[in-house]
Order: sequence, then structure tokens, then C-alpha cells
Amino acid sequence: MSKCVINAGWDDVPHLTEEAKKEMAASYMPHERLARSKGIPSLGAGAIYPVEEEDITVADFEIPIYWPRVYGMDVGWNKTSAIWAAIDRDTDVVYLTSEHYRGQAEASLHAEAIKARGAWIRGVIDPASRGRAQSDGEQLLNVYQDLGLHLSVAINAVEAGIYEVWQRLSTGRLKVFKSLQNWLFEYRIYRRDEKGKIIKENDHLMDATRYLIMSGLTMATIRPVNEVARKKPEYNPLRW
Repeated sequence: MSKCVINAGWDDVPHLTEEAKKEMAASYMPHERLARSKGIPSLGAGAIYPVEEEDITVADFEIPIYWPRVYGMDVGWNKTSAIWAAIDRDTDVVYLTSEHYRGQAEASLHAEAIKARGAWIRGVIDPASRGRAQSDGEQLLNVYQDLGLHLSVAINAVEAGIYEVWQRLSTGRLKVFKSLQNWLFEYRIYRRDEKGKIIKENDHLMDATRYLIMSGLTMATIRPVNEVARKKPEYNPLRW
């Protein structure tokens, strides 16, 4: 018995207009487009966010005091990371402005570093923190809350989160301060393997960014007036 395989793509469907094809292409992740548009089964290896670095980075600038702030946090003993964002509500552009990136340190040290950016800023944290315990058996989420961090559990829908981040990157609604070298390092190597699975190495800030975009934007708050009055001179406003 003989077999044959025929690939059918969008160009083989006469009722699809060019405008409709563009709209559909924009709705798919980059690694899905070939299969969707040409009928060619292909995941392959490649960058998860194929957007040029120069298109998303901006020179550091002083954040307007009326822009709301929020951060996303990914926890672990080998590496704990956090990424801060300030939101320009007028243009719906999110700016990543500061990062925390440190491994093999106690929760109290991470908490102090995070509060130094502004103890009033709310954050969203890796949902797995509810099940990761320090040597005393306490759950990290509770530990960080007890240390004074205003944290909520983030949504951990991986592919949906990646899609939301990619949509913002590709439409110019997510920008990154050039000083965030750890974030940019992870961005450059954040990839899928030949089977289309995410390579889970050096992706702590990528995960934190996903939590932030998926769950943190609606929680962003403006610095309280009393915090403005007592802001310490040694704090660099570019990092707030």
C-alpha cells in the first residue's frame, strides 16, 4: 500500500486574504509560524524571543514619579532573581528598570536587596515558592512575606506567559534598560531545543519577567507620598 503526504499552507487556501494571513501570523509564536502557514511540521531549535536586542533596549533614564512600579521574582538556592518594571500608562509601555541576581544566599539577604529598591513596591513570585523549603522547613513564600515583601503568587502558565512577553517585545510595548546585563545575558541564550521544549538553564530572569507580565501589571502601584519625602539620597533613581 503506497502513501503520500501533501502539505497545504495558507497560500493554498483561496479564501484567505493577505490581511487575514498577517493577522494570523501575528497571533502565533515564532516557532509555530512555519507549521501553521506552510503545513510543515517543525518546532526546531531557536530563540524564544527572536526580537533584536537593539529594538528593545533603551538608555537608562529617571523614572517619572507617577509611573506605577512592580516586580517579578523567581526563587531558588542556586539563583534567586527579581526584575522591576515601571509602566507608562499613557503608551502602555512597560520598562524593565532594575534586576536582582544572586545565588546561594539566605532569604533575608534577598529581601533586603529587594526592599532597597522600595519596600512599598508589590511583587509577584514563582508559584513553586509555596513548596520550596529552607532547612527549617518553612515555605519560602511565607518567609519572604514575613521579611516584609508585599508578594502575591503569580500565574505560571508557561506558554501563555511567553506569548504575552513576546507580544509586548514585538510590538514595542516592553523595553529594557541597557544596564540590565544579567537580563540581557539570559535573553540572548533563551532558546528551545530541537523538540521545541524550553531549555531550562540560565532562565531565572526570563521566568521572573514572565510572572511580572502575566500577573504583576495590574498590581503595579505608585510610590506613596510619604516614601517620596523620605527617599534616601544614596538611592539611585534610575534603579527605582
